[in-house]
Amino acid sequence: MLQAALKSKALIRTAGALMAAYIRFIKRTGSVKEDPADWIEINLADQPLIIAMWHGQGLLLPFIRSRAGIKVTVMVAKHFDGDIMDVTLRRFGMTTIRGAAAGRKGKDKGGFAALRACMNALKNDTTIALTADIPPGPARKAGLGLVILAKYSGRPILPCAVATNRYFKLNSWSGFTVNLPFSSMVMAGGPQIRVARHANEAELETARQALEDSLNEVTARAYKSSGTTERGGPTGDRANQYGALLRGYTAITSLLQPAAPLLLKYRQRHGKEEAGRTAERMGIAGAARPDGQIVWFHAASVGETNAILHLIERLMQERPDLQVILTTGTVTSARLARARLARRAIHQYIPLDTPDFMARFLDHWKPAIAILTESEIWPNMIRQARDRGIPLVLVNGRISPRSLKRWRKHSGIARPLFSSFDLVLAQNNRYAANFERLGSRNVLAAGNLKMDAPAPPADKGALRNLKKAIAGRPVFLAASTHRGEEEIVANVHRALKKDFPDLLTIIVPRHPDRGAEVCVLLERQGLNCARRTKLEEPSRAHDIYIADTIGELGLFYALASLAFIGGSLVPHGGQNPIEAIRHETAVLTGPNVHNFEEAYAALLRADACSEVQDEADLIVQARTLLQDEDARKKLVSNAHRAIAEMSGALEITIEALAPYLPPKPSKKERRRAS
Repeated sequence: MLQAALKSKALIRTAGALMAAYIRFIKRTGSVKEDPADWIEINLADQPLIIAMWHGQGLLLPFIRSRAGIKVTVMVAKHFDGDIMDVTLRRFGMTTIRGAAAGRKGKDKGGFAALRACMNALKNDTTIALTADIPPGPARKAGLGLVILAKYSGRPILPCAVATNRYFKLNSWSGFTVNLPFSSMVMAGGPQIRVARHANEAELETARQALEDSLNEVTARAYKSSGTTERGGPTGDRANQYGALLRGYTAITSLLQPAAPLLLKYRQRHGKEEAGRTAERMGIAGAARPDGQIVWFHAASVGETNAILHLIERLMQERPDLQVILTTGTVTSARLARARLARRAIHQYIPLDTPDFMARFLDHWKPAIAILTESEIWPNMIRQARDRGIPLVLVNGRISPRSLKRWRKHSGIARPLFSSFDLVLAQNNRYAANFERLGSRNVLAAGNLKMDAPAPPADKGALRNLKKAIAGRPVFLAASTHRGEEEIVANVHRALKKDFPDLLTIIVPRHPDRGAEVCVLLERQGLNCARRTKLEEPSRAHDIYIADTIGELGLFYALASLAFIGGSLVPHGGQNPIEAIRHETAVLTGPNVHNFEEAYAALLRADACSEVQDEADLIVQARTLLQDEDARKKLVSNAHRAIAEMSGALEITIEALAPYLPPKPSKKERRRAS
């Protein structure tokens, strides 16, 4: 181990020496100028200064110090690359402070100690050089660290950039720039930024934004003065250009367009498309465009639709001047939209993701903004909207680790798409960081809209009829079940009947079109079933009631006091528990809940739901809760408190969307419209 450590130190010293030699070689083989002229000399009178640069742009930083002839210390991160940079900088007469600011996760990387060291250095007339953006990104997004340092030290921030006309970028979060020899080099600087000692939170944010804007300006100016422009944006991966993979996707989907009618007929025969509306899947509008500005919402299926229906309703209440169109991609979500969408909103099926179909859709509806939901990232959709200058926003955004890994393998497609969003509102910090890694730059962890959703509707007449039909029988509900879970529920039912002879088990398949399949499966096991789609009501003769209709889940939550939430005893990822809790229904769940990880984690911490590991555990827990009404009520009470602590995403989303919506009409325009 000692030998390995010694070799590592030798490697660091060698690498640092080579880098220093390379930097000097760049200077000897190129030309150097300042923009504006003599800006370094002009600012010397105010040193010590806080020199600010963007991450990935600091390879030639030693030349600023050599021109100024002042004492400079540089903040360098505590990792292997930082060790090499430490050796390099010391060869130019500079010292280092080791540490980095905390990133999105809030993990201290030596930043607090480094901040104190920076304060001490400034007090000792030593200029500090450090980067404004924080690993792991987003790149070119200034943090508050420099602004706070300026506030408490009283020293000015000096934005600067060094660029050469010959360079290449590494594929890192910051697009680390490797400057090349025989180049024209420019050192550019901006005006000083001072922060008052008594600056409040709003004033600090104003200073932070001024720093960010100034750094972007001086970086662009440095490249321009050197005789080039910065290629590929801050991360060096052509984030704003369509790469070969994306162009290939567009070409292939264009070639496949003629096959769309055959595909849609096939899907219609298998219940995947709605008869009479397949033209919408080819971008042919099924309704006339209303007058006024249109806000386009898109949700893939039932879960995403449920998540944004209350957002749509709230937006239409606050902005009656706006028209809304909601697109979805499945038959079940379309039926849900028809049942619950506000009357003046329009539902359409989303076109298949081909260039012509998406162009036809956008040319007809001409939306003023596109608001997509969760992880609906379709290349032609994004590209066509961006090419028309339509603002793109993603709400309730989520990118799982598996999806992140898959997208990062295809960065030629991912970067242009994710960087196209004007705003991403993610469900949590982890998802927000994933979006940033994929190229999204304006990302906010707004929370999960499903936490703010009201209880799903329950028809009072239907509820009254069902209560009459079951005549006081105990009810065990298995909601949103997936293939493989119905057999488990059947076994649970048989076990529970020993203690509850009149037990009625209600199964609500996640995909209602599986109703017949589930019925056949259970009847083969000797269970007597009734199906709601056949207009059957549960009688004393029925063991299982299969609720295979769309949009009635709230009805069955209102009927049952205990529910097992499906998708959790099979490796699916779980389903939303909040809808059950809104109806005062106690929740049981399996362990596979990664789709709703934060919600279930909060509920379990608060003793607000019960987790089961397998069929045997489900039998025990369900028996206990069916027998103990006080235990059920305690779970529900705890759950309401836990939900209250997780809510607030709707208000944050509404506020964040406001700047991207069309402006409100003036009084004159409203009078003219009326």
